Amino acid sequence: MNYRTGYKQNFCVCVILVWKTSPQIYFIKIYIYIFQQSYLKTARNKRASFNLLLPTLMKKALLLSVLAIGAMSANAQAVEQPGFCQNWSIGIDGGVTTPLHHHAFFGSMRGVFGLNVKKQITPTFGLGVEGYAGVNTSSWKGWPHSSTAIDNSYVGVFGSVDLFNLFGGYNCEVRPFTIEAVAGAGWGHDYIHNNTGAGIPDENYFATKVGLNFNINCNEHLTVAIKPSVGWNMNGGRAEQSPTYYNVDNAVFNIEAGLVYHIGGNGFECVRPYDYAEVEALNAQVNDMRAALQASMINSAAWEAKAASLAEELATCMSRQPEVKVIKETEVTNTLSSVRYVFFKIGSSVITPDQMPNVEMIAAYLKNHPDATVVVKGYASQDGPLDINIKLANNRAEAVRKALIDKYGIKANRIQAEGEGIGNMFKEESWNRVSICTIEDNN
Repeated sequence: MNYRTGYKQNFCVCVILVWKTSPQIYFIKIYIYIFQQSYLKTARNKRASFNLLLPTLMKKALLLSVLAIGAMSANAQAVEQPGFCQNWSIGIDGGVTTPLHHHAFFGSMRGVFGLNVKKQITPTFGLGVEGYAGVNTSSWKGWPHSSTAIDNSYVGVFGSVDLFNLFGGYNCEVRPFTIEAVAGAGWGHDYIHNNTGAGIPDENYFATKVGLNFNINCNEHLTVAIKPSVGWNMNGGRAEQSPTYYNVDNAVFNIEAGLVYHIGGNGFECVRPYDYAEVEALNAQVNDMRAALQASMINSAAWEAKAASLAEELATCMSRQPEVKVIKETEVTNTLSSVRYVFFKIGSSVITPDQMPNVEMIAAYLKNHPDATVVVKGYASQDGPLDINIKLANNRAEAVRKALIDKYGIKANRIQAEGEGIGNMFKEESWNRVSICTIEDNN
């Protein structure tokens, strides 16, 4: 019996207000005002009332599903758009099915198994195809079994909405547990074995389903799911009724366990949203760095020109012939002019290149005056332990002596070198790290 003619069409007004409270979280507030006409007044019994109420509930559920799918772009985390071959999954299911009305719920349970393939288009919404088959379901209507164990089959398309990602936002990681709302439609077929003479033809019908998937994500590739759902034969198998309608008499409850394999992984790559202000700031920094680099290059060119000029002056100076001036020697005495100083760095007894001219001057004098000798006395500053400073003073005197002998060929018997320990001749402490060379003319 068809009770669809006993009520007027529902009138729905939906207002969706969406606002943003943070870059990751969106709140969706849906106000649905449904004004029902007097469709229950024509219901003659409790069963009729339920049959009339069921389509209304289904319409509400479908309406909310459409609104949720439309709103998912508002609360989704910015993710990299995957390619067509990415985010596919394949699953196998197995469980039981039983009629919702006029049959024993548990006593009428029959086996069901199936296969599904899904493409996760966004972190919230997925689209797929599925098929499943029921075993010995013809016994519900008292029809003969088919020639095989499979009495009915279903092939259809479905859409899924991840409720956690819809209302909680995608956090760039695969959650260990998720819940999906699923709705689908497709082609159903009942197989009837006609060799018994019953004359009952196979039945084809338009079928719909809604359900939930409780997913346990074991890792990025494997998911275990529990899938309760309700399916409807929308034609009801009766020619006198409307082409499609919801009726609890033609509904079945399914519960299945599924194993899903995610090809290439389960998830999306989050990307940082394009921030125009940040990009402008970065461009300004790049321009400033380019300007600084240009200024540095100009400055470097100036220094290179100066270095080239100094090199040219040095080459000119080195190529110039030395000027020899003869100065009449009136008297040579052991005064300050006959004393030369060789200074050392702290803790070192090595003669640095800038001090070698002083040693060379001593050597030149000794070569020009064969009877002259030199007394070299080494000193150390007060920095550091006493024993080390005494050793440094000896080494500094010996360094000058060795340079005069090895480099300038002065005979050793013309050089007297000895360390004097700590020196305090100068107020500037660094000047006390010195070898004082006193030239003695023995004429």
